[in-house]
Amino acid sequence: MTYTAEFGAVSALHYPEAAQERMVMRSGTVGRFVAPGTATQGRFGLFEWRMPARAGGADAHFHRTFSESFYVVSGTVRLYGGSGWIDGRPGDFLHVPEGGVHGFRNDSDAEAVMLILFAPGIPREAYFRELAEIAAAGRTLSEEEWTDLFARHDQYRA
Repeated sequence: MTYTAEFGAVSALHYPEAAQERMVMRSGTVGRFVAPGTATQGRFGLFEWRMPARAGGADAHFHRTFSESFYVVSGTVRLYGGSGWIDGRPGDFLHVPEGGVHGFRNDSDAEAVMLILFAPGIPREAYFRELAEIAAAGRTLSEEEWTDLFARHDQYRA
């Protein structure tokens, strides 16, 4: 039990859409921090991922300290669950616990939108901000720089 007071509290947080941070990746994908861990007391992070046609995505990787879940809102998202790629369609859900190998991409000719849920709500937005800054600057990272970036953000190639 995490709440032990006798009466309920007025503690809801409204995080309006206009206040939600967005960033653009090199592929043109727009990430929106719907409910980052800072807004959920670190319980979870919820991000929207809007991928243009043929945007590609994340290669197979894993995390040691958090789970990641994917919910397809529209379009077709290729999801990798460790043993192969599947076409995720609207309403499909994929949960990947800590250590689980996974990836995602949009290889279709249409936009695809998904929600990504991280639990607990680690500061995953720092990773995405850094990727967006690299893209905006037109930088190309060496393999060593990629490995360092991934390690700082609990992301390991599979």
